Amino acid sequence: MKKTLFALVLVVSSLCGAFAQTASKASALSAKSVIETAAKRSSVEDSIAYLKKNVSSVATNAEKRAVYAFLAAVLEQQGQYAEAQKTYAQAAGIQGSADAVGLGVPNKSSEQLVIDAVRCALCAGDYATAESYLNSAVRNSKDESVIAYVKLYEQWSVLCKATSEADTKEAVAMLKAYATLDSMKTVCPSVLLTLWHLTGEGQFAESLKKNFPSSMEAAVVKGEIQTLPTPFWYFVPRSGVDMPEIANAVPVASSDKAGASAKPTQVAAAEKSEKIVRQQLGLFREEANAKALVERLVQKGFKAEITSEKRPSGTTYYLVVVSENAQGTIGDELRTAGFECYPLFE
Repeated sequence: MKKTLFALVLVVSSLCGAFAQTASKASALSAKSVIETAAKRSSVEDSIAYLKKNVSSVATNAEKRAVYAFLAAVLEQQGQYAEAQKTYAQAAGIQGSADAVGLGVPNKSSEQLVIDAVRCALCAGDYATAESYLNSAVRNSKDESVIAYVKLYEQWSVLCKATSEADTKEAVAMLKAYATLDSMKTVCPSVLLTLWHLTGEGQFAESLKKNFPSSMEAAVVKGEIQTLPTPFWYFVPRSGVDMPEIANAVPVASSDKAGASAKPTQVAAAEKSEKIVRQQLGLFREEANAKALVERLVQKGFKAEITSEKRPSGTTYYLVVVSENAQGTIGDELRTAGFECYPLFE
């Protein structure tokens, strides 16, 4: 009797264990279903919330990694760089196959995901975190493309820390050298855009248009899209104030570069709910750069002014602004004249 009872207990235990495993598998979600459902949500905010809520329910580590990578890309496109950086790093830290084919996300290695985290940290102005990633095992990568990004982002980190034009000289020299190397072809458009932004020298813009005509960077110098006002692009000291040829085209969304994207739908929504009072054309650490931009605006017939704001760090920044006109057309007029601008709402 005891043997029979013991055997029955074993059978029941086995059945319960099998049922628990079946129930667990039934409740687990696939990365594909989570990503597809998120894409159908009514807003980007809802999509992000859905991804965050359901990533823990995804079946395998490999699929969790894919969902985190997708979530990080969405956060980056929305300009939420600090959170995107952490999410890319989280994806990189999950063991499992990097194969995400069919899941709606790029097939990226852990090293590539770390590079994505570096880029987002730099976009947020967090060079300390960027450097910690760059000093990890990724520095010894066997992937030539990864090494090219490591070298580029090292110079971007230097630029993030720069407080004067003198601090950028070495980085500019390195970037000029990189622009000539075959091993840096993967990042050459970003190198050329950075050099054009820093120096204002037309040769870099011409090289972009000639050698990389379909790149996002070429579209920036041609004024077809605009760089977002991230700390990296706004606060780095510049010796030139060159502007795109034309900046009146409709901006397009998404890029894997440091803030080289724009969000027309978000701007349109804001314009409907808020009143534009001014257009901002620049934010500088050096007042001389702000004055140089004002002079160019005045020459074009615009009434520009400089306002300043002191941050908690003690640093004073100088903003160049032009007040909106009664017709609400000053933004279009500025872009037609070749000036990048961003609306300021009340």
